[in-house]
Amino acid sequence: MGAALLIRRERAHLRTRRSQRNADLVKLGATVGANYASTAARKLFATAERRVELDRERELRTAEAVAERLGNMKGALMKLGQMASYVDEGLPGPLREALAQLQSNAPPMSADLAAGVIERDLGAPPDRLFVEWDPDPIAAASIGQVHRAVVVDPATGQERAVAVKVQYPGVGEAVAADLRNADLLGLLLQQGFGGLNPEDMVAEIKERLSEELDYRLEARNQQAFAEFYRGHPFIHVPDVLPAFSGAHVITSELVTGSDWKEMGAWPQEQKDLIGETLFRFVFRSLYGMHAFNGDPHPGNYLFHGDGRVTFLDFGLVKHFSEPEMRTFVGMVKAAAYDHDQSRFRQIVESAGMLRPGCPSPDADVGDYFSQFYESVREDRPVTWSSEYASGIVRHTFDRTSPIAQYATVPKAFVFIQRINLGLYALLGELRASGNYRRIAEELWPFVAGPPSTPLAHAEQDWLAAAALRPHVDL
Repeated sequence: MGAALLIRRERAHLRTRRSQRNADLVKLGATVGANYASTAARKLFATAERRVELDRERELRTAEAVAERLGNMKGALMKLGQMASYVDEGLPGPLREALAQLQSNAPPMSADLAAGVIERDLGAPPDRLFVEWDPDPIAAASIGQVHRAVVVDPATGQERAVAVKVQYPGVGEAVAADLRNADLLGLLLQQGFGGLNPEDMVAEIKERLSEELDYRLEARNQQAFAEFYRGHPFIHVPDVLPAFSGAHVITSELVTGSDWKEMGAWPQEQKDLIGETLFRFVFRSLYGMHAFNGDPHPGNYLFHGDGRVTFLDFGLVKHFSEPEMRTFVGMVKAAAYDHDQSRFRQIVESAGMLRPGCPSPDADVGDYFSQFYESVREDRPVTWSSEYASGIVRHTFDRTSPIAQYATVPKAFVFIQRINLGLYALLGELRASGNYRRIAEELWPFVAGPPSTPLAHAEQDWLAAAALRPHVDL
């Protein structure tokens, strides 16, 4: 079947099924979960040949099949599942299970369908573009899947192992259908946090998810991060190969390492180093680049030991303006460094986080917002916990407090909170320990404190060299 006909069939199918995409999320998760549990159980008792056959049965071989599965697994719903499921203690059980299924289970499209996307984008099929091409994907995610390949790098003339990320055909139309239905996105948020007015959240999420469909934008974002962190001793971002990338394909250097599950069996001292690296990456990027990947979840990391981490997937990057950065820096300085509750209140009111007229005293307002800063308010070792992370989630969206009647989440803060909550959840799962106040003082631009850990000492030469490099244009 020709590529053009595949796309036409897919679009027609998506239009006829759009009304069915508003099915109950819990039922969706349970159904998908049952399907995958069934396949996994059957594979336990299957021969090697039969296991391959069962995997092939799950492949999405036509655009029509992709469209069918998009209604259940991919597109905006799956991405929202990834964004919410690992801060799950604040969510009711059935919704938590549904989101966990959305996060972890994505069937791949067939090799032929992936090859068709590559040929339309890059002008030739993969067996002509690449020296070697693995038709079996190594990962399948919310809007695309990843294949291994070998290319001749135009910049060096040398062969190079690469990862080729291929967008599912029709995913743009599927995501657009989801994003037009603001009530559905709001329902997902309100199922966990009934008093929340999700309008600004929905607007920001829709804007960011729409951007994520643009692989050219993602490639630029990834390369900007790669340039910024080039030569860093423990933070690595793979380089993009522009000659093998397009609107629906991103080719970047292939990196091998341990995933989150494998790393979970490592000694606690290794997890402590990883926690520190994740924290430094978040806030070095925020204060140094005024940007960050708004999708910090376990599938976006590869671990190499001694705190070294490769960061993947830059489709959901949020860029912050200078006024926004002044607000963020002012808030953390007032709340965690100066402990000036009156000044903190002025800032959050000016930023729109607290509507004027709240009768609560400044101290109560400061206490209400202070949980985000507990780990860095005092010069002492802390151990992160999942209970701490989930407690912040519940507190953030608790509308029973009298202050909460006046509190809201302006659009500029949606992904700052997302970044913080996601990071805290990961640190809690690691049970990472360290003096995060001293680490934060190294990163806060109003302190720029001395190195406080072995990792901090390891990056001093990089920091000195980075200060001499021209600004990375985002």
